[in-house]
Amino acid sequence: MEFVSDPPVGKKIQKMKQRVRWQEPVIVKRGIDQTRLVIDDGQEDRPEFSFLVVGDSGSGAHRGHHPQRKITEQMLLHRDNCRFVIHTGDVVYLVGSREYYHKNFIEPYREFLVNGENPKNINYDRMLFNQPFLPVPGNHDYYDLPFIYGLLAQTALPLRRLFRSQIDFDAGWHGSFQGEAYAKAFLDYLCSIDNRQKLEEHLDRYYNAITKTGRCLRYQPKKFTRLPNRYYTFRCGDIDFFALDSNTFNSPLPLAKDAEGEANRRILEKRRAEARRQQQEIWQSMNFLNDDRPEEAERLDDLRTKLEQLEEIENDVDKQLNATGDVTVDWEQLNWLQQRLIESWHTDSVRGRIIYLHHPPYVTEATKWYQSQTLAVRDRLREVLDEVAKAVGNLAGDRPVVDLVLTGHAHCLEYLRTTQTGHADSHINWIVCGGSGYSLRRQREEGLEITEQIGKEIRTVARSLLFIGRNGQGSHKRRPYSFLRIDVRSGTPPKFVIRPFVAERYQQQWYESQIKSFEI
Repeated sequence: MEFVSDPPVGKKIQKMKQRVRWQEPVIVKRGIDQTRLVIDDGQEDRPEFSFLVVGDSGSGAHRGHHPQRKITEQMLLHRDNCRFVIHTGDVVYLVGSREYYHKNFIEPYREFLVNGENPKNINYDRMLFNQPFLPVPGNHDYYDLPFIYGLLAQTALPLRRLFRSQIDFDAGWHGSFQGEAYAKAFLDYLCSIDNRQKLEEHLDRYYNAITKTGRCLRYQPKKFTRLPNRYYTFRCGDIDFFALDSNTFNSPLPLAKDAEGEANRRILEKRRAEARRQQQEIWQSMNFLNDDRPEEAERLDDLRTKLEQLEEIENDVDKQLNATGDVTVDWEQLNWLQQRLIESWHTDSVRGRIIYLHHPPYVTEATKWYQSQTLAVRDRLREVLDEVAKAVGNLAGDRPVVDLVLTGHAHCLEYLRTTQTGHADSHINWIVCGGSGYSLRRQREEGLEITEQIGKEIRTVARSLLFIGRNGQGSHKRRPYSFLRIDVRSGTPPKFVIRPFVAERYQQQWYESQIKSFEI
C-alpha cells in the first residue's frame, strides 16, 4: 500500500468544480466570470509595484528550529511595501490535512491574518487576510492518506514517536480529501451555501466587480479574501497574472508500444527497484540514530531528505509505468489560458504577462529535472504558448508571449532562461521559488544546461543562471531557505527587479542575507 495517494486528475477536476458550483445556472445568469478577481485594497493602481513570492513552505518546526517562520519574519520587513503575496503551492505538508493548517500555515503566517495575534482562535476555513494572499494548489495539497496510516500516526504513540524521530510526520488522520481542505481554506466554497436565496445574496454581495469578461469576485483584504476558483486571473499595474493548477495537466504520456518503449519500461522498472532498495537501507540506518544528539540529528536530516527524494523517484516511475492511452488532461483549463492570453495581447492597456503554477517546466534541482511530470507540464504549456503566438502574430513583435513564469515544487530557488527551443516558450524568464520552509534539495550534477533531443540533434533549451539550495557536506552543510521580492518597473515591456532573500541554517545557527538583486 502506498503511504500517500494522489487522486486521479478527473477526480480533482470534478471535486473542485462541485466546491465552487462551477457554472451553475444561478451563476451563469448573473454573467459571473468564475476565473477572475479584482483586488480592491484601497490602493492606487500604479505601474510600479512590488509583490512577494514563496512556495513549498507548509511545514512545522524541525527539531527546535522553524524554517518557515524564519522566512515569514523576513517577509514582514517588506510587507508594507508589497501589494500582495503569491504562493506557488504546497501550503501544508505532508498531505494537506486540515488538522495541520494551524501548525503549518496559520501559526507561521499569523501576521498576515486578521486576528493573527490569537492564531489558535482562527479556523482554517475562516481565514481572513490583511493583504492579498494568492496561492495555487501544490501536489501535497491534493494528497490523501490511507486510513490505516492515519490511524497509526494518531493512535500508535510509540510508533508515532519513532516516526517523529526520523521524518516530519505531519499527516493527520486522512489527508486533504482530494483537495477539500485547500478549497475550504482559500476558495469561495459555494457548495456550503445550500439555500438559494442566501447563495444569490452572496453572489450579489461579493461578485460585483465589473470587467470585460463580466462580473467577477471582488477581493477585499480584511473583509473578503477568497479566490473564485483553483485557477484564476487578475490585473495589477497593467500586468496580467495567470494562476494555474498544474496538478491537472501533469500526467505523463504512456510509453510507446514498440521496442523503444519496452526498453524504456525496463529502465524504469530497474530505477524503481533501485529506489526501493535504497529506501530500505536508509530506514535501517535511521533506526540506529538518535535525534537528541546534534551530530546524529544532522545525519537523520540528510537521510530523511534522501528518503524523500527516493520516494519521489518511485512515485514518478509508477506514474509513467501506469500511464495508459486515455490520459486525462485538463484541456478546459489550458484552453482557458490560451484564450485569456490572446485577449490580454489584444488589450492595449496591458503591458506584461506573468504565469504562476506549482510544477516547473524547467529546473535543474536533482530530483525534478528529469521527472515525467516536469516534461508533461513543459509540453502542454508549450502547446498553449505556440497557439497564442500564432494568434497574436505581429502584436508580440520580438517579445515572448509571456514575460515571466513563477513555479515551485522543486525545493530550491532557481532562475533559468530558455534559449531557442523551437517553440513559443523561447527566451522566457523562469523562476522556481520552492525553498520557503520544507526540506531543501541540491542541484543536479549533470550541469547547468538543459538539453533536448530534437531528431538527431541535442539542443540546449535552457540555462540555469542562479541556484540556491542545499549544499556542502558533513559539518559544513548549508540549508539556505528563501523567498522573493519582485519589483515591477514602469514601461512597456515591463522590467522586473528580482530580489532573493535567504535565511540559512548552518552549524545550528541562522544567518540572514539578501542575494544580489538582478533585473530581467
